[in-house]
Amino acid sequence: MTVETERLEEVQSTRWRNQWKELKGQVIDASLCTGCAGCVIACPHDVIGYEHHQGGYRPFHLEEELGADDCVHGQKGCTSCTRACPRFGIWEAQADDHLFARTRSEDEVAGIYHDIMLTRATEQTVHELGQDGGLVSAILIWALENDYIDASLVSYLEGDKDSWKARPGVAATRQEILDAAGSRYTYSANTLAYDEAIEAGHERLALVGMGCQTSSPPVMWSRKAGKVSKPFVFNIGLLCSKTFDDAIFEELFWTKYGLARSDIAKMNIKGVFQIWTHDGTYREINLKECHAWTREGCTHCPDFAAEHADISCGGIGENADWTLTVVRTDLGREIITRMIDQGVIEARPGDSDPGAIALMRKLAEKSRSRWPTTAEVSIRAGVD
Repeated sequence: MTVETERLEEVQSTRWRNQWKELKGQVIDASLCTGCAGCVIACPHDVIGYEHHQGGYRPFHLEEELGADDCVHGQKGCTSCTRACPRFGIWEAQADDHLFARTRSEDEVAGIYHDIMLTRATEQTVHELGQDGGLVSAILIWALENDYIDASLVSYLEGDKDSWKARPGVAATRQEILDAAGSRYTYSANTLAYDEAIEAGHERLALVGMGCQTSSPPVMWSRKAGKVSKPFVFNIGLLCSKTFDDAIFEELFWTKYGLARSDIAKMNIKGVFQIWTHDGTYREINLKECHAWTREGCTHCPDFAAEHADISCGGIGENADWTLTVVRTDLGREIITRMIDQGVIEARPGDSDPGAIALMRKLAEKSRSRWPTTAEVSIRAGVD
């Protein structure tokens, strides 16, 4: 039995007493908060606020009776916010144990998984509208049409698509899924669309998000957070090393390169920041130039590979037309296998692009090394 397993058993056998005061002190004030908004949707008293805009992306307490550091409901025994937080306590071990019935080993720096493959959608429309082969859109459409889910929590572009302002939303039809296709590199806390989905009567939800978001449901399940966790039945994770503050559009893209938001047609990151404009122009911007606009919530995030999703996806590797696909859970394997058998997606072995797997591991190690040495030590296991 490892030290991590012993600590996990100790935590699970102890009554959970942690409330907002502990969440604020140990996660938010300690700069570990990624802004996933898990605590916001889990709060049964609606006393946790969230500003989904530049300079925000962090939860805060709406009541002032006990000050910003405390909560009336927490004093009375409410612990929902800490049960939902995927950065509080030994969150990784708890999520691993719930999903895989074990914790990761030190050499599994990109998390536990069944298979790695390269995949892409076979339907031309889905392929073209999606990012890196359209896999995520294809999965969501297939899961909806095959009665696995009722709707998905995704991100859309606010108002006119040329705004490039990401916002959380619900996709409950094929067209809504296609409308949400593509990548944005500013943040969208897709969990915030939860209330909208529930109010619309959707009982089985897929969540699409970066690792910081997709860790929240399994942490909720492990900590028995209650009814808020039950609608989450499927989890698609996006490989992510960071997102950028919205100010990058004006302060870098426009000021230095003359690229207006409204001119941008598509973006991607492949070692450089790639930008395509509506007039067909293609530009590359060195990622080092973009670092100053890294969103604060990303600076300590250790999860590049979305390790607690059913399926993790990312456009890394030599071929921009394929998605590196990490199949982690039995449910993820079932869905991917059925989609391949039905010809909805095509697949080839992950080791046909060994560079992509090596890059995933390298970026996963780099992200883990950002986790502070003063926080939960097991997160850094496997990192020099």
